[in-house]
Amino acid sequence: MRRNDSRAARRQGSPFTGLGPVFMKELSDHLSSVRMMVLTLFVLAFGAFPVASSLQTLRTVVDPNSFLFLRIFTLEPEQVGISFIAALNFIIPLMAIGLGFDSVNSEFNRRTLSRVLSQPIYRDALLLGKFLAGLTTFAVALVALWLIVVGAGLLLLGVPPRGVEVARGLGFLVVSVAYGGVWLAIAMLFSVLFRSTATSALCALGLWLFFFLLWPQLASAVVSGVAPSEIRSLEEYAAVQDIAMGLMRFSPGTLFSEAVLGLLSPETRTLGPMLPAQMRGAIMGAPLPFDQSLLMIWPQITGLVAGMVVVFAAAYVIFQREEVRA
Repeated sequence: MRRNDSRAARRQGSPFTGLGPVFMKELSDHLSSVRMMVLTLFVLAFGAFPVASSLQTLRTVVDPNSFLFLRIFTLEPEQVGISFIAALNFIIPLMAIGLGFDSVNSEFNRRTLSRVLSQPIYRDALLLGKFLAGLTTFAVALVALWLIVVGAGLLLLGVPPRGVEVARGLGFLVVSVAYGGVWLAIAMLFSVLFRSTATSALCALGLWLFFFLLWPQLASAVVSGVAPSEIRSLEEYAAVQDIAMGLMRFSPGTLFSEAVLGLLSPETRTLGPMLPAQMRGAIMGAPLPFDQSLLMIWPQITGLVAGMVVVFAAAYVIFQREEVRA
């Protein structure tokens, strides 16, 4: 009788019972692991060269109205040939995949998942706690990196950032965390699908390479196949460009690049073909207000958040239907 009563009481509890302990345990494991230290050092080393070269170039700029702190992230120095944002577009997926590729299947392999779920912890809380812990760990590392870049800018440029630059920088952090969340959810999805940690890591890395290297070529091939042989009007050109950009935006990296471009380059007035009125504003060099930049990139931010939610929901549904007994 007592056993049946305890089971009935457990069924009546919240589906997120145990979320806090799972989150704190996974967060502690991430922050104290050797893997996290290696990933953080990799990010710092990979981003140090573009930032150092950008700061050396920007020290010669004397215009106080040129958004110096934002140009630290977007400037492409001749010595390196890559901006800090381009470097982040490369390393954020790697870091997120490194945090999530073995989050679930490692529990299967150690035969600890059934023991954990035998406690008053639901599958909902277990999977959500692991995801939130990984996302928090990623956000902590990214905020630390952002503070290091801003601190280096304060020391070498000698001028403080303006309020609008700080706001745009914080918006950049939010977009970067959402971008990392997409790849963390993808890594966790493969961790749920495959029992082998090597297989889940290879599938996640393969999908990243597909979007990073192959998808732009496939999108160009599709556009070349459907575009007319001769473009005779501005409307036809705009239609072809809309198709090309629509295909490219299936890639999370494209959404991240466009959102960051709109935030950190206030002179950007559109992410598609530029209208004559927008061209006049761009020639005059008038920056967009922060709220207008947010409205321009809102579809990209929504796409990243929606992708993260959809992929995590797929992992959640599959995990709910799996057999976890040893």
